[in-house]
Amino acid sequence: MTRIAFFVYGLVCYLVSLGTFLYAVGFIGNVGVPVSIDSRPLGPTGVAVATDLGLLLLFALQHSVMARPAFKRWWTRIVPEPIERATYVLASSLALILLFWAWRPLGGVVWDVAAPAARAVLHGLYGMGWGLVLVSTFLINHFDLFGLRQVWLHLHGEPYTHLRFSTPGPYRWVRHPLYVGWLTVFWATPTMTLTHLFFALVTTGYILSAIRWEERDLVGLHGSTYETYRKRVPMLIPRLRRSLPGAAPAPAA
Repeated sequence: MTRIAFFVYGLVCYLVSLGTFLYAVGFIGNVGVPVSIDSRPLGPTGVAVATDLGLLLLFALQHSVMARPAFKRWWTRIVPEPIERATYVLASSLALILLFWAWRPLGGVVWDVAAPAARAVLHGLYGMGWGLVLVSTFLINHFDLFGLRQVWLHLHGEPYTHLRFSTPGPYRWVRHPLYVGWLTVFWATPTMTLTHLFFALVTTGYILSAIRWEERDLVGLHGSTYETYRKRVPMLIPRLRRSLPGAAPAPAA
């Protein structure tokens, strides 16, 4: 019964994260949701800035602290290991849901692209960014990333095994195509408001910091294999020249 309960819990966490992901598409893109990143401004600007910054920092702290190996070692004394990842995914989703609910738009326009063709290109880039995010998760095992593989293995009485180190698709060109997708999502907009610019700047700063912490953990896990990979493959912007043969694989992390 415990194995079944863990699997149901993991499935519920996954479905919550999927709904959060879909809402985020509308929230950042200002389409199809009741409250979006550029909804009507509410209250004083100073209060709005403080509120939004607090919401973004809350998500950043949760998303990074709970992902660190030291925290996981402590956390799994309380939360059973098979549902540790699912619980992390649920906590991330709840932090985002709180952000969606309490977000305070600032108003103001930084740029507004008027040409229909240029607007279409930026909308296309926005969609491509989300596509890259989704594809990147599947390339490194989507279901392990969201905690479903862990509870599935536990349901069948099989021990968890770490994913093989590999270089699928865009991981051969950049080390973090998932983050490239997120950055594209944050910045590809035909109408950049002060609210959106504030959101993009803070989240970009967080991503650049998170990469440092994540790569430190990956070096600790994979050692010289990841060090070689990091020296050969750029972080976010692919090189124009071809990579050398015999490449080390990319992380499935």
